[in-house]
Amino acid sequence: MEFTPSAPLSLGMEMEFQLLDTSSLDLAYCAPVILRKLTEDEHIKAEYQENTIEVTSGICSRAEDLQKDIVRKVAVVMRTCDQFGVKLCGAGTHPFSTALAIITPSPRYLYMKKTEGYLSRTQITFATHIHIGMPDGETVIRVMRELKAFLPLFVGLSASSPYWRGHDTKFASYRHRILAATRSYGIPPSFSSWDEFCTFAECMARAGVFPTINDIHWDIRPRPHLGTIEIRTMDVQATVARAAALAAFVRAVTLYLEGTRRSDRPATLPVPLHWWLEKENHYQASHLGLSAKYIRNNAGDSCSLSSIFDDVLSEIKGIVRDDGEQHYLDTLQAAVEEDLGYIRQRRIFESTGSLKTILRELSRDLEQEVRESGRTCD
Repeated sequence: MEFTPSAPLSLGMEMEFQLLDTSSLDLAYCAPVILRKLTEDEHIKAEYQENTIEVTSGICSRAEDLQKDIVRKVAVVMRTCDQFGVKLCGAGTHPFSTALAIITPSPRYLYMKKTEGYLSRTQITFATHIHIGMPDGETVIRVMRELKAFLPLFVGLSASSPYWRGHDTKFASYRHRILAATRSYGIPPSFSSWDEFCTFAECMARAGVFPTINDIHWDIRPRPHLGTIEIRTMDVQATVARAAALAAFVRAVTLYLEGTRRSDRPATLPVPLHWWLEKENHYQASHLGLSAKYIRNNAGDSCSLSSIFDDVLSEIKGIVRDDGEQHYLDTLQAAVEEDLGYIRQRRIFESTGSLKTILRELSRDLEQEVRESGRTCD
């Protein structure tokens, strides 16, 4: 399998937005109708279910460019949604919808529906995916091994799915628990080399398990035809600005890992662990967000995930400052102190008793971001 190189540490992002009926605020299964009006932009596309529109960026060199690119495309989608009485919303799950999903009738998605059965119609989730450019396959595999230990932190920072089918799940990111029922989601195995990964992928294709790399939905995976490593573990965010802040953070962590040896890093930073410990850390992050306990090492020493964030932030500040994107780290730090997605949703419900109000406020946040962006451009 060939790996097509791309500009090292270039950025790309995908955001899966919920389609909401303006009146009921339930999920609206109308993506095909909306997308028929938007055929000119290949970066606005269908997803697995007809309640979702995915907006993707071009290849960007900075998080600021990434944000502007996505916001511009979201504005186009919003104008079209208005014609059909539909709103866009960013949250990892819909808080009260109970209907089974309608699957987008493309050949690939219909094949997935056939192989996943009932699961295909219940895994109604919405994610942010971040792509980082890589020079070659060996670098991808090495970075993938190192970044796995940081996945719980990415989960905690992005968690925005505490409600599901009218219930507070007591999870920060219940999206991960929904996806855990399927066979190809979650933490990937570690590979020692690009050749070992290729052998695995070829075995899965020959066995008819995963016909292509696109069918392996790990939380982090190589994308050889794009020349990237794709981090898929994050819930979709309420605003593009918050997603761009996550992208800046993830890229800074990646640059730090590439530029340092593990032996030279502080002992307080995440390191690869026994696979079951990595799985436990991931579960705890989806359960309690940044309040979760994080197992630091194979001896069982632990700390809070929020302290891991502080330690990582301290190490990468210089990198982000050099990139001129310190304001994105400031955004994340303010969110940690005030309004991470799952915390804000619960706060809204506690003050109003209304799951619909959560959706109104989240969709309003996105609309306001687009309006303010338009005024800036003017």
